[in-house]
Amino acid sequence: MHSYTKITSEHIEYFKRICEERVFSDEEKLQEYSRDETEDLSFPPEVVIKPKTVEEISKILAYCNENTLCLTPAGARTGLSGGALPIHGGVLLSMEAFNKILEIDEKNHQVITEPGVITQVLQDAVKEKGLFYPPDPASKGSCFIGGNISENSGGPKAVKYGVTKDYVLNLEVVLADGSIIWTGANVLKNATGYNLTQLIVGSEGTLGVVTKIVLKLIPHPIHDLLMLVPFFDAQQACEAVAAIFQAGITPSGLEFMERDALLYTQKFTGDSSLDIAENHQAHLLIEVDGFDPDKLMQECEQIIAVLERFETDEILFADSEAQKNTLWSLRRKAGEAVKAQSIYKEEDTVVPRYNLPKLLHHVKRIGKNYGFESVCYGHAGDGNLHINILKGDLSDEKWNNELPLAIRELFVKVVELGGTLSGEHGIGLVQKSYMDIAFPEVTLNLMRGIKNIFDPKGILNPGKIF
Repeated sequence: MHSYTKITSEHIEYFKRICEERVFSDEEKLQEYSRDETEDLSFPPEVVIKPKTVEEISKILAYCNENTLCLTPAGARTGLSGGALPIHGGVLLSMEAFNKILEIDEKNHQVITEPGVITQVLQDAVKEKGLFYPPDPASKGSCFIGGNISENSGGPKAVKYGVTKDYVLNLEVVLADGSIIWTGANVLKNATGYNLTQLIVGSEGTLGVVTKIVLKLIPHPIHDLLMLVPFFDAQQACEAVAAIFQAGITPSGLEFMERDALLYTQKFTGDSSLDIAENHQAHLLIEVDGFDPDKLMQECEQIIAVLERFETDEILFADSEAQKNTLWSLRRKAGEAVKAQSIYKEEDTVVPRYNLPKLLHHVKRIGKNYGFESVCYGHAGDGNLHINILKGDLSDEKWNNELPLAIRELFVKVVELGGTLSGEHGIGLVQKSYMDIAFPEVTLNLMRGIKNIFDPKGILNPGKIF
């Protein structure tokens, strides 16, 4: 446990000498930066700073470390685990001004970028060069690449192409004492010492502030085919996922959506072009991509042959880019749509894909026992199920006191199935009390020891993960 110094006018004057007019302490700005996309939580910082250079960040961190001022790094604040919430007040360090793509290296298939670049902007920029950065979280149109680094983000393409960690080669990081380091090298193979790069990826801003990122790129696929498969039984939809892979097919996207997830999304977006029959309990959205259209068609035929073993309705093939965009939009907006229905909690569980049907069964069983409604969707190809628990008519007493017991029971089952607490949203604030389910104390103490070496005064994003 650490105690932190309250921000004073003297501290604010020092920050203004470094960042001039980019220091804010008015109530409106503090409230604006008190939230991310995690439930309805709000924790105002005492000051918001928007640096423009790594040298400014170095000076800010050194000063905070010397004066025991806590500091929370923040990007676009689209996170869902409370990772960017300044729960102890202090400094909110916004990385918004670090918004430049510094170099696209076409010869080596790499890009050097600052962390405040929007993920989709980066993807579009490299696509113009025929290159591909695959990780694509649902919020890719607004989230920052730096936040993706902090949470090791995934998205639909992860099933074929991997998650953020699989593309990070090297990072410039400012440590708690203001030191500036590079964690690795701009090479595809590196067996030189400990892998500090991968240690920073997924560390949720608790070990340092990332200021430059070197990413690996691959050639951009030229063709893709997309199909939507309605199932009469949600469990069968989950079973079909593993069967597709067992047949030797690796789709570029394989998404699961419960009936209610699609209905809520149609209501939210006003798009009712997709006909959802009364007996459709779940859908799989399946995409294949590559460079040979004939081969892609063969893969689709193989997938259809697998699906014939299950009870499905007529399969919809997207026959235009507009229809593809519509279907992907319905999937990407599902989270936002479900959360618009009620006060909610979202769990980001992940299990080996073959155990996905068992996970769905336990979610519904536990919901029935505790009296809550759940709406599920997610990256089924990875075994990553997003479980949205809606408060609905539950009393405050049940919501506040019994629901944590239900979530703990769920996580115990997840771990028993070979899974873990978070696939891509991170632990942050809202999941830290469940870490003992995933790890024994010896492992947690190793993690705490690493944190202590990087940040002995505990000033960086305190109160997260542990």
